[in-house]
Amino acid sequence: MYKYDFVRQLNTKGGDRHQNPFHIDVTLMLILFALCLTGLFVLYSASEQSFYYVKRQATFMLAGFAGMLIVAQFPVRFWERIAVVFYAAALLALLAVLLFGIEAKGATRWLNLGFTRFQPSEIAKIAVPLMVSAYLSRHVIPPSFKHVTGALLIVAVPAFLILRQPDLGTSILVFASGFFVLFLAGLRKRYLVGSFFTALAAAPLLWLFVMRDYQKQRVLTLLSPEDDKFGAGWNIIQSTTAIGSGGLSGKGWTEGTQSQLNFLPESHTDFIIAVLAEEFGLLGVLGLCALYLLLVGYCMIIAINAQSQFARLMAGSISLTFFIYMFVNMSMVSGLLPVVGVPLPLISYGGSAIVTLFFGFGILMAISSEPKRIGTWR
Repeated sequence: MYKYDFVRQLNTKGGDRHQNPFHIDVTLMLILFALCLTGLFVLYSASEQSFYYVKRQATFMLAGFAGMLIVAQFPVRFWERIAVVFYAAALLALLAVLLFGIEAKGATRWLNLGFTRFQPSEIAKIAVPLMVSAYLSRHVIPPSFKHVTGALLIVAVPAFLILRQPDLGTSILVFASGFFVLFLAGLRKRYLVGSFFTALAAAPLLWLFVMRDYQKQRVLTLLSPEDDKFGAGWNIIQSTTAIGSGGLSGKGWTEGTQSQLNFLPESHTDFIIAVLAEEFGLLGVLGLCALYLLLVGYCMIIAINAQSQFARLMAGSISLTFFIYMFVNMSMVSGLLPVVGVPLPLISYGGSAIVTLFFGFGILMAISSEPKRIGTWR
């Protein structure tokens, strides 16, 4: 019997009167609910007052909430034990995309399941940090060079498969989700410095041999969008125009000219923050950022109070990865980063992304409701 299992029995038999039998974190639920309502509110305007998108998104969110509550009922140790199986399933799904995937807009990222389409790269966003957390928690922290190499290999394989779709943005974010686990595990400074200079040295090779023409064009467009106002630079020009025209308090709900007159592309998906900025101004954007930071901050508190090394690493990675998704989307829409097709979490329209996010929050909820243990971490 594991020491943790023995302690868990003591906690249960000892009558922890404050233990949550349903494993529901009410604070986390309320923050997520507020973000989802905000997302549906903005989506209605961003989709040209289409109830079709709002109803579908609400359905995805309800399914996500239900999935989150189900995931939260499983003990944290369960997720640590099945990490290998979950990771293997993600790799098989990514391989299936390359062999049988649906091609759209020059990329093959989806699997047709008959009743719906599914994007397997979304699984990798959970499977990678789950596997790296389970791997590192079995060894001494901070990790040695051998274990750092093993963790990077775990991260690199799915990132490479996603890059082959091609989906450079998601590939980088999946790699980041695994790297965050290493960082939280106490990655030594020399490894961090080495990683930084390795990335700098690899940048020219990435540009010459990995990045495709349209990806290079996105970088060049970031530097000078006016060079191709009606082509590659159109998205950035229109999004920054929408953001700037919103001013302090915005033009009012459904009154944004850039989105309502179809000047703003992908207004209900990747560029939805520009719709919010135009209609609710800087105050609306700051309000959304406050909700996001409240969520990330609360999730980091869950990570700090986690009862095992695995739980701490997993919760911290989910929290930081969520923040990166938010930061990358807002930065690309405002012209600070190249457009990489990263949706705004819980706000942009999209089923696979919503369900995956709630899956991660379900694990966080399981960590949050885990019985307090006696003694030190395993």
